[in-house]
Amino acid sequence: MADKRKKTKIAAVGDIHVRETDRGKWEDYFKKVSQEADVLLLCGDLTDTGRTAEAEVLAQELKSCSIPVVAVLGNHDYERDHQKGIRKALINEHVHVLDGDSIVIGDVGFAGVKGFGGGFDKGMLGMFGEPMIKSFVQEAVDEALKLDGALARIDSEHVDVKKIAVLHYSPIRATVVGEPEQIFPFLGSSRLAEPINRRGVIAAFHGHAHIGTLEGETSKGVKVFNVSKPVLQKEGFDPPFYILEV
Repeated sequence: MADKRKKTKIAAVGDIHVRETDRGKWEDYFKKVSQEADVLLLCGDLTDTGRTAEAEVLAQELKSCSIPVVAVLGNHDYERDHQKGIRKALINEHVHVLDGDSIVIGDVGFAGVKGFGGGFDKGMLGMFGEPMIKSFVQEAVDEALKLDGALARIDSEHVDVKKIAVLHYSPIRATVVGEPEQIFPFLGSSRLAEPINRRGVIAAFHGHAHIGTLEGETSKGVKVFNVSKPVLQKEGFDPPFYILEV
């Protein structure tokens, strides 16, 4: 018998880099997203320089968004160590800011982490060498474990839920292609792909790689989308958000 459940339209964008001077700039954008989709994903680098004041501007702009918003923070949001203030400003506007957490909306479960670097496949950095290298790798391991835990909680608490991973850093090499190869290790890590493959995720979204590639897939065939705003603009999306129906 055919599945009669309503499709969920997921809009996604990353790297919007909101500034304190952006008041009023995003209202029409969020209104348009609300008309086109059921859920909006914000895939990190929500602020330009990591200031709480920038997040407060974004929170005000999001008042024009009438659909649920799910977000993760990015490296820019950690720049000034104001990430707690940024999270609070957005949560106060009812944004679901995920950091090893999950949220189920309708029959779709969203698990989110920032992620981290470390490289991909055979070029992935290993846990060997100086303490600074080990700390770098451990951060990537910890982010992958947080993602795995968030996905596991969806499985344990909900039956027949479609799972989406929300990230800032990429879990695969394919969607950062276009960037200088020298910086690939700082754009994502294959460690993030392991829980995505194992937990039955149907799609993953990330940002961070501004001149990367829109679409790729993991070794198990899970679709991965680089929805960095500059990538979407390069691909002709106007306004720049990507929609996936699940």
